[in-house]
Amino acid sequence: MKRTYIRPAETHQSQLTEEQEICPIYKKCSGCQMQNLPYPDQLRWKQSQVKKLLGRYGSIPFIIGMAHPYHYRNKVQVAFGRTRAGKTVTGIWQSKEQRIAITDSCMIEDRAGAEIAATLRRLLPAFKLAVWDPRTGQGFFRHLLVRRAVKTGQLMVVLVGATPVFPQKAALTKALLKAHPDITTVVFVVNDQPTNLLLGQREEVLYGPGYIEDQLCELTFRISPRSFYQVNPTQTEILYQKAIQFAGLTGTETVIDAYCGIGTIGMCAAAHAGQVIGVESNPAAVRDARENARRNGVKNIQFTAADAGRYLTEMAESGLKADVLLMDPPRAGSDRRFLSAVLKMQPGRIVYISCNPETQARDLAVLVRGGYQVKKIQPVDMFPWTHHVETVCLLSKLNTKQHIEVELNLDELDLTSAESKATYEEIKEYVLEHTGLKVSHLYIAQVKQKYGIIERENYNKPKSENSRQPKCPPEKEAAITEALKYFGMIP
Repeated sequence: MKRTYIRPAETHQSQLTEEQEICPIYKKCSGCQMQNLPYPDQLRWKQSQVKKLLGRYGSIPFIIGMAHPYHYRNKVQVAFGRTRAGKTVTGIWQSKEQRIAITDSCMIEDRAGAEIAATLRRLLPAFKLAVWDPRTGQGFFRHLLVRRAVKTGQLMVVLVGATPVFPQKAALTKALLKAHPDITTVVFVVNDQPTNLLLGQREEVLYGPGYIEDQLCELTFRISPRSFYQVNPTQTEILYQKAIQFAGLTGTETVIDAYCGIGTIGMCAAAHAGQVIGVESNPAAVRDARENARRNGVKNIQFTAADAGRYLTEMAESGLKADVLLMDPPRAGSDRRFLSAVLKMQPGRIVYISCNPETQARDLAVLVRGGYQVKKIQPVDMFPWTHHVETVCLLSKLNTKQHIEVELNLDELDLTSAESKATYEEIKEYVLEHTGLKVSHLYIAQVKQKYGIIERENYNKPKSENSRQPKCPPEKEAAITEALKYFGMIP
C-alpha cells in the first residue's frame, strides 16, 4: 500500500514527488510508531518536540531529514518459525503473543535481509534443517542477522542455531553464496539458551574473514557480529559533521570525548584537534576503539576505560584542562557526578549530542546554571518512522573569572546514582528491541536488586503485606541482565 506526498523544501532536499510505503503490520510491530504520518509531518512533529523542550535557549533550525527515509537500517534481525502445517515463515517476534508477525520485508531495514531470509526459507527444508520451536525447545535454526556496510557494500550473514551440531553447514553455506554472491562473510553462532536473546557466546566463521568493514567520515571501522555500530550511518555522518563544526576546532585543542564507545566521533574530531582523549566505561568498547585508531593511523587520540565523571573529576583536581568536551550520553542523559565534574573542569566549549531531548533539556539547565550559555542547537532525524530524534547542542562558557559552584541534588536530576546509567523505560526498550520480550518495572527492579543496585521503595514493595509479587521468569531475567551490562550498570 502506498500514498503520494510532496516533500517540503524545509527538509533540505529538492522538491519531488515520492510514493510513501505503508507497512501492513506496523500496528503489530514495535519498530515504527509513526506510520500513520507522512514523512514531512513526522519531521514537523519532531521539530515541535525539540522546540517545546529546548526552544527557551533560542531559535532552532529545522530538523535535517533524510532524502530517502526507507531501508536505512544496516542491521536486520529476522525470526524464523513454522506454521501448524509445517511451513517455514519469517518475520518479527512478538513476545506478548509468543508468535511471529509474518512479513517478507521491512520498509526501514536493508533489503538484503529480506532477500537472504527468503533464500533460507527455501533452503532449510531442502537441507532437512528444522526451525527451532521456543515452546518445545526442539529444532535447530533460530535467527538470521544481516549487517550491511553502506559505503563499502560488504555484507555479513550470521546464522544462529540452537545446537553446536550444524548438519551440512558447508553445503548450506555454498548454496547461500551461490544465491547471493555479494555476501562477504558468513558466521555461525550457537545460542542454546531458552531465551529470546539473539546471539550466543560461541562463534564459527563459515566463510570470509568473520567481519566486514565500513567507512564513516572517511575512516574505516571493523564490524563483527557483536560490534556496536550506528544503524543509520548516512545520518550519523551528518550528525558528526555538525558536531565537529559546532566544536570550532583549529588543530590545537585538547578534546575529551566522553561516553566515546568505539571511538567514532572522537576519531572524526582528531583530524581537526591537537589531541583527543576518549573515555568509556566499557572495556570491550575501549579495545575496539584502540584497534580502530591503530587501523586508521590516528595517532593523536588515546582511550581510557573509566567512568567519565570520575575521570573528569580527577583531571580537574590535577589542574588539567580541556578546550572542548564532546559528550554523547545514553538516553538517560548524564548523571550528577559527570555534570559536577564538567563544572569543575570548565571546558571552553561543550558539544552535547543526545538521542533524548527530554533528558538533554534537564542537563542543559544544570550546565546553564553552572556558567554556560547555549549557542546553537540542531535536530537530526536519525530514525525515520519512529518517535526518536537526535539533537546536537553547542554550549560556551560565559566570560567570567570566578569559579561558579552549582549544587546538584537528586530532586533536580530525578535519578538515583544507581539509576543514572539508564532509565526503566530505556531498559524496557533495549530488551524489546534485542529480544522481543516485554518486561515490567517490577521485573527490572528484581534483577537490579539481585545485583546489589538499590531501588526506590515503590518499585519493590507490594501493595499490601499479604500480596505476593510475581517472580521474573528466567528468560526475562537473562534479557534484563544483558541490558544492565550494555548500559554499564553491572560488569
